[in-house]
Amino acid sequence: MTPRSARTSKQSEDSGATTPGKRAAPPAGIVVDSALPATTGWLLRGKDGRLTAYAPTAGGVLRWTENRVGGPDWSGPDLLAFRGVLPYVAIAQTSEGYVHLVTVRKRPRAQGPDDTDLLHAIQFQSGRPLRDWVTLGNPHGKDLAAAARIGMPATVADAAGSLHIFLRNANGGISAKNQSPTGKWLPYGGATPEDTMITGELAAARTESGPIEVLAPTDDTVLRWRREKPDAPLERADEEPAAKVDQGTITAERTAAGHLTHFWRDAGDHTVRAWRPGAEPVALDGPGTGPLAVLRTPVDGHDCTIIAQRGPHDRLSIAAYPTEDETAGLNWTPTGEPCVGAPALALDGLGRLVLAAIGADGTLRVARQKEEQGLALAAWTRV
Repeated sequence: MTPRSARTSKQSEDSGATTPGKRAAPPAGIVVDSALPATTGWLLRGKDGRLTAYAPTAGGVLRWTENRVGGPDWSGPDLLAFRGVLPYVAIAQTSEGYVHLVTVRKRPRAQGPDDTDLLHAIQFQSGRPLRDWVTLGNPHGKDLAAAARIGMPATVADAAGSLHIFLRNANGGISAKNQSPTGKWLPYGGATPEDTMITGELAAARTESGPIEVLAPTDDTVLRWRREKPDAPLERADEEPAAKVDQGTITAERTAAGHLTHFWRDAGDHTVRAWRPGAEPVALDGPGTGPLAVLRTPVDGHDCTIIAQRGPHDRLSIAAYPTEDETAGLNWTPTGEPCVGAPALALDGLGRLVLAAIGADGTLRVARQKEEQGLALAAWTRV
C-alpha cells in the first residue's frame, strides 16, 4: 500500500509557510535543536471529538485546539507555562479523554548540581485550562547529584484511568511511580536489571487487554518488563530482542487484543525496525531521525498500520502496511516541508487520518486524509 500526498496548499504558502530548504527563525521559546528525545503521541482526540496538539518548549507546553470537530480552524497556541521545565513532555490519555502531561524541571543552585524533579499536570476537557503543575519529586530524593542524571519520563494510563510513569534512574535501572485508583500518588518503586544497565530512554504502552509493557535499551539488547495489573510489580518478560537502538526512538502500537508491536530505529543505519515476541525484529527501511508516529486504522476495509517519521533532510515520510504483516513490505512517501521533532498521527472526529508536524518556523502543520479510496492526504495547511 502506497500513501499519496498532495503538495502544500496555495493558502498555506500565502500565509507564510517555510520555503523547502530554507529555515525561518523560530518564535521565542520554541526549541528547534535539542539533545532531548522528541515527544511522541502529541496529537490527541478529546471526548468531544476535537483534536488537540501539544508541543514542548523551554517555558512550558504549547497547545492548539480544533474549534470544531473535523476542523479546519484551530485556536492557539496557548502556552501552558511553568518556569524551569525542559523542552520535553510525556503525554498519556485516559479512556475518559483526560490528558496527562509529565515533564522534568531543573532549578540551578548556587553550588552543586541542579535541583531536579518531575512535574505533572492534567487537562480534563478539550480547550479547557490545565490544572496546576504539581511536583512529583524524583526517585533519588535528596541525592541531587543522582537526581540530575535521571532520564526523561515515559507515561501510560491504565484501564482505570490511573497514570503510570517510568524513567531510567541514575543507577541504570527503572524507577516507576503511579497513581492509586483514587488518584493518590504512590511512592517511587521500580526494577533493576540483573545482568546489564539501561543506557537509553524508556517506552511504555498498554495492551488492549490491560497489561503494561515497558521497554528499555541497553548497548545490544532491548529489555522488557510487564505489569500485569495496575497494582502489580514490574516483572521481567521472557523474550527480549537483540538490537542496537537509536536512543529515544522506541514506541509501540496495539496490533492485537493481547499484545503490542514495538518499533524503533537501528543505531547503525537509522532505519525502522518492528518487533513482536516470538519473532526477530523486521527491517522496514525508512532512514530518518527521532521516534515514529504509529496508528492502526482500517483503510478501504483492511486493517492497516500507518507509520510517519521525520526522514532525510528533516522532511516527513509516511507508509502503511497490513497490520502484523511486515513481510508484505511498505513504501515510504515523502510529504510536506522540513519539520522539527517527531510527527504525530490521529483520527479526527470525522474518522479521517490526520498527520501533524511542527514546522521549522515553530508553527503547527496539518494534513488530512482525502475522502477517496486508498490513503491519500490533502494539501498541508499551516495553523
